[in-house]
Formats: sequence, structure tokens, C-alpha cells
Amino acid sequence: MPTVETESLGAAIATESEREQREVIAPATGERLGHVPRGQPEDVTAAVERARDAQRAWADRPLDERVAVLRDVADRVLDEQSWLLDVLQAETGKARVDAVEEVFDVAINARYYASEADSLLSPTRRRGGVPLATKTVEHRYPKGVVGLIVPWNYPLTLALSDALPALLAGNAVVCKPAASTPYTALAAARLLREAGLPEDCFQVVTGTGSTLGEPLIEAVDMIGFTGSTETGRVVAEAAGRHLTPASLELGGKNPMLVLADVDSETAAAQAVEDCFANAGQLCVSIERIYVEQANFEAFRDAFVAETRQLTLGVGTDWDVDVGSLQSADQLERVQAHVDDALDRGASLLTGGRHRPDVGPFVYEPTVLTDVPTDADLTDEETFGPVVRLESVPDAETAVERANDTPYGLNATVWSGDRERGEQLARQIECGTVSVNGTYRTAWVSVDAPMGGRKDSGIGRRHGRQGIEKYTDSQTVAVQRSLPLKPSWASNGLWARTMNATLRAWNRLSRWWP
Repeated sequence: MPTVETESLGAAIATESEREQREVIAPATGERLGHVPRGQPEDVTAAVERARDAQRAWADRPLDERVAVLRDVADRVLDEQSWLLDVLQAETGKARVDAVEEVFDVAINARYYASEADSLLSPTRRRGGVPLATKTVEHRYPKGVVGLIVPWNYPLTLALSDALPALLAGNAVVCKPAASTPYTALAAARLLREAGLPEDCFQVVTGTGSTLGEPLIEAVDMIGFTGSTETGRVVAEAAGRHLTPASLELGGKNPMLVLADVDSETAAAQAVEDCFANAGQLCVSIERIYVEQANFEAFRDAFVAETRQLTLGVGTDWDVDVGSLQSADQLERVQAHVDDALDRGASLLTGGRHRPDVGPFVYEPTVLTDVPTDADLTDEETFGPVVRLESVPDAETAVERANDTPYGLNATVWSGDRERGEQLARQIECGTVSVNGTYRTAWVSVDAPMGGRKDSGIGRRHGRQGIEKYTDSQTVAVQRSLPLKPSWASNGLWARTMNATLRAWNRLSRWWP
């Protein structure tokens, strides 16, 4: 794995007094990568105060100056790709091909929001209550200081890409990364400073969520959280107590539907990416596949063959397909889910083994079938390189099974008839559905919102919704002629006149909306 200079990154962490240090472990080797302070609530308070002071001047800057910072980020993240990949791999143990997706994601989001800034943030004329008599304009203002609680699985994307629209809208950001991946957030902070963002407009506080979470939620003007549904409920409860607006992307047990008319080898080749990217530690990763019975054996054989061809590794080789799990805890969860399923009668088609010969937390891509309904793997999110196959009699049953879950984050449909695939996609209760593609098909569509339904979250990232959530709207309505209720008109006359006018408008709107 690459050698990363962590001391200079850690020097940017500000604390109110000397703190106990927490070691950061490199998952690929199990060795010490560095250490960062175990922050305390007063460190959060101070960071938010500094951010609030900086935010006022930042919001007063012309929009084109804030756009210039994002344009610089879009270029700089690509220029600094090698260094960023080294930091990402050292902290997460992910394959380099998975790490580079985070770099590309930041570049795509920065370019998109920079290009669309005027249309997303400029004052917008709205239809007034009475044509010609009123002028109505919607304005958008930054909320102030945004808190981001970022998980360990995509520490660059979920810190920097989520922060960019918040910053563009004129907010400052205080980021609390996962305790195991602080250096990527610190690298993001350095990148933003080099791109021209005032230093205190993006700050990183390090420590545990149990210590820093509620103080951050209480202090900021809006909180963004990505993580498990269980923790998301805790965040939502705290946000509710403090009336802090919250955007939550939570867990998923994401389904794939494979229809009888699809080419099995084509679908299988793409399905391995949907299931095993980032060693399955991806909120939109596929964990269950429903295959129409007529195509089950062909797809099963092709999918297992593709899975067995994946290469395991923990180095910087671009040919490595599947890297390490993040931690011993994650490895334990994955192994427990597989063992439980096998103990209850599931069939193992490939994988199912811990591979300490490759890395301390590496686990083989695993495919199971005949998984009983009472197995933990059936309904619980595994968040690892494990997927189960199930044969279903028809597409309608596949949709029913796909929706039989409290989650609703992401899904994939494979069909030889794209129109039918789209029709089925609309029946699946998920925030995003890709047809004849992988999770990337929806993920890179940054002009469209992305997020969960049901227990998979509240709020959206990407697109208009992805920046408007960081703003407060204000409606300014101007009366341009006579008041809607003239003082000289009696109440009865005014009521009769308005009734007749509204009746006329109702009839007219049928022909002229």
C-alpha cells in the first residue's frame, strides 16, 4: 500500500486543548497509519463559531466567485488524483479502481454545480396570485453552517461532493468524518483551501459520533448524515429535538431483477460490478438478485463464473478488482451473515472465505442460493461482498420480492426489452433504479436527485434538490395595482366579485393554463 504523510494533514485539526489521540489503522495491513485527536463537544462548538464568522463573508461574495472555487476543485481533484488515491487506499483498503470513482465523482459534481449555479440559485419569478396585479419572486439564501457526518466507505465523495453544493449556496461546512477515515476529509479540506475557499469555511473535527454527533447537530443550521438506518434514527431524533433540518441517506438491501429475455452473460458481467464494487461496502450495492426461472440456470452459471474471475488485492495495482473490508468488525459481520445462512441450509456457489493471506480483513466475493427466509442475510444489510440468488416464476413476483423490505434505496432491472424494463423500474419502491446498467448509471446522472424511500432515508443529493436543501427560500410578493380586497368594497360585494372572478378563471384555465 502507498505511504502517506499523515502528520501534515493532521496538523490542520484544531482543538480547544490537548486531547487524547486515537490511532488510525490501515485496513490493508493492520498497521498504524497515524493518529488524530479524540475531539470533545467544545471543539465542535469552537469550529462552528469559526465557521459562522467565515460564512457571512463567504455568502456576501458574488456567485461567480464561489463558482470559480468549484471550477478549480473540478480541475484540481483530477490533477491531484494520484495523491488522493494514495490517501483513500491507505485509509480504506479499497481497490484503486474503486478509489478513483470517488475522484471522478467529485470532479463531476463540482463541474455540474458550477455550470448550473445561476439557474439553481438566482432569484426566480413565480406566477403571482393575480396576473399583472402582483409580482412574485422566489429568493434563496444559505442556511448558515452545515454539519456533515460522513461514513468510512466513501470518505472523499461523501465529504467533498456533499459539501460542494452547500458551499456554492454560501454556507460554511463543519465535517465530522468517521473515526477510522479522518485523513481523506483533511485532504479534502486542503484541496478546498488550495482552490481558494477561505480556511474556516470548511473545517474537520475528529472523534467519535457518540461524543460529537449531538453537539454538532445542536450547533449547526442543517445536518447531513450518511450511514446506517439504525444510526440515522438517532440522528433524526436529535435533529428533531433541536429543530435542525436533516438530510439522511441510510441503509439498503438493494435488489436486482433479471428477466428471462436478457442475455445472461451480458447481465452477469455487469452484475459483478453492482454487487462487489468497493468489496460490497456501498450503500447502493446489490445484495439480492431475483432471476426469472427460465433464465435462472444460465444467469447463475455466468454470474458465478464472472465472480470467480475477480482478483483480490490490497495494493495500488489497477488490475485488482476487490479490495479489503474496512475493519475487523466489518469482517465479523460479513462472516456471521454467511455462516448463519449456511447453517440454516443455504447453498454456497462460490467464495465464503476470509483471506488473511491477501490482507487482514479481505473476504472473498461470495454467492449464495437457497437462502432461507429466517436467515439474517435475507433481510439485513450485509454491507460486504455477499449476494444471494433466487429463482422466481415471473417478473411480477420479482417486483413483489424486491419491494418486500423496509428499505428502498437502489435497484437494477435487466431486460431485453428496455421499455418493459422501464415499466418494471417504476413499480419498484426505490429512490433510484437503473435499467440495463449498474449503480453508476443512476449515480453519474447528477442532474437528477438521488436518495432513499422508506427506511432508506430522507432528502436527496444531486440535482436541484441536492443544493436547495442547503438553502432557505423567501417569497417576495409586490402589489402592483389595486389591493386584492379594496377598502371601499363591502365584504359581501368583495365575496361576490371574487367568486365570479374565480369561476371565470377556472373555466379559462381549462383552455389556457
